[in-house]
Amino acid sequence: MNAPLQLPGTQAVDKPVRRRARIWRIRGELSSRTVVILGAIGLCAPFLAWWLYTALGFADPIFMPGPGAVLERIWHWWNNEGLLDDIGISVYRVMAAFVISAVIALPMGLYMGTYRPVQATLEPLIDFIRYMPAVAFIPLVMLWVGIDESSKILIIFIGTFFQMVLMVTEDVRRVPMAQIEAAQTMGATRGEIIKLVILPSARPALLDTLRITVGWAWTYLVVAELVAANSGLGYAILRAQRYMHTDKIFAGILLIGLIGLLTDQAFRWIGRRAFHWQKR
Repeated sequence: MNAPLQLPGTQAVDKPVRRRARIWRIRGELSSRTVVILGAIGLCAPFLAWWLYTALGFADPIFMPGPGAVLERIWHWWNNEGLLDDIGISVYRVMAAFVISAVIALPMGLYMGTYRPVQATLEPLIDFIRYMPAVAFIPLVMLWVGIDESSKILIIFIGTFFQMVLMVTEDVRRVPMAQIEAAQTMGATRGEIIKLVILPSARPALLDTLRITVGWAWTYLVVAELVAANSGLGYAILRAQRYMHTDKIFAGILLIGLIGLLTDQAFRWIGRRAFHWQKR
């Protein structure tokens, strides 16, 4: 059988076509360089649009300052207004609430996902509470706990814990039943199945759950710092609102986003090191 006719230059045309097909394949792989380039484009494009919008005079600087004014505010905040202290206290509040939530939610979610009676008992109550807005608890928290640091941590805890429990429960329930049945066939006890089968299988998903919920914890920071705060990034944003310092509002929001991004990347790095066989 004769080989199909190949026109000159066909190979040179086919390679880019195949390369594009690989890039846009469903759940396809990308090189590290491509990931970095696309990530940089995704991060820089909104800031470039913001700079153009303000530089061309489409926005009133009182309501939307340019990136340059926001950077100047951050520099002034760092040198004269204790930005490092505000970052430190906000990080402490968020991480303290997050760690307390994780310490309680992980074992509770493990047992809810493993034993149906535990899930049937606790899930309706947790579903009921998680729809209550965390800000509605502020008056009660002030009455019960006071206005010190514990009240701010408790508000962030309320906003994070109940979501985390349900996500951990679902992570545990997604462990394939075939693995559990295989362990039972080999004579493993309940404790051994939890320790040697369920936990190792669910660990990657549990880390992703922690990564997502730490982001939720940061979203409750401004709400938590409504409670008689005199420091912190959320408090600075609320105080800047009173005096129409929109450049400081932008600065605070961007700083919270930057800290959140660094936290997220730290969890991703841990996941790549701990579960290197998974694509992350």
